[in-house]
Amino acid sequence: MTLTLPTYADVCAAAERLEGHAHRTPVLSSRTADRELGAQLFFKCENLQRVGAFKFRGAFNALARFDARQRAAGVVAYSSGNHAQAVALSASLLGIPATIVMPQDAPASKVAATRGYGATVVLYDRYTEDREQIGRELAQRHGLTLIPPYDHPDVIAGQGTAVKELLEDTGPLDALFVCLGGGGLLSGSALAARALAPGCKVYGVEPEAGNDGQQSFRSGAIVHIDTPQTIADGAQTQHLGQYTFGIIRRDVDDVLTVSDAALVEEMRFFAARMKLVVEPTGCLGLAAARAMKDQLQGKRVGVLISGGNVDMARYAALLAKGA
Repeated sequence: MTLTLPTYADVCAAAERLEGHAHRTPVLSSRTADRELGAQLFFKCENLQRVGAFKFRGAFNALARFDARQRAAGVVAYSSGNHAQAVALSASLLGIPATIVMPQDAPASKVAATRGYGATVVLYDRYTEDREQIGRELAQRHGLTLIPPYDHPDVIAGQGTAVKELLEDTGPLDALFVCLGGGGLLSGSALAARALAPGCKVYGVEPEAGNDGQQSFRSGAIVHIDTPQTIADGAQTQHLGQYTFGIIRRDVDDVLTVSDAALVEEMRFFAARMKLVVEPTGCLGLAAARAMKDQLQGKRVGVLISGGNVDMARYAALLAKGA
């Protein structure tokens, strides 16, 4: 089957649907970061987005496209965190019943937040059960529409609106660093960057322990790995999607990796210098840019901060460990 990949026109249509619903998050700068890297950095702060992460963009865009039958029947999604909350909130705003499949050991705060938005939560054992199969069975049994976390054209188009806004605010950039899990944010970002700043180098960034995207990008085929052990829980995916890989392979310049230790250092930087709470996954872009600073001298550089959802006790422990 030949896939029809989303385009920048889809990103523009998503931006219209999101108008008045998603926050147009700020683009911040740091003189300290500029001095340390020898470049001019622009941080797109999706940690300040609704539900605390970029995921709201893709979820709302996908649900806003439902027809009357789909809206009446409802949506089902599977996620342990940000996508769960994003679908639940979007469904609440649009008056759509939502069912979210979440692991039994998901943080209690995330389960509570998802239920708080009005969704029905179905718990499963992540070690013995397949969440994708559960989602498909619920969709089939109850006539629900399944919206996956990243491998869906409307989700990708919605995520691309973040970089569309970034480039509208900054003008063309020389380089763009975007965190990479399943590829929804990176592929959507690449669509926007290729349209608005064709000369911009687009880099995806993964944790070293979970470099399935890098392996896939360099081999030309989707590589599956075991669930990686990394503090970047938003990037603990095991493989890219068919849609996301198609765009990444075509439009991304390279996929880089950074260590967990580097992520802790950037968490400390964001907290101390920019007064921002950023989850480990959201630090991937800056960590990679810092590692590439010799190639970025004098350049205009965009960094996507994907989210700020991190358990406060864990956040404090990571910062203390990096002290």
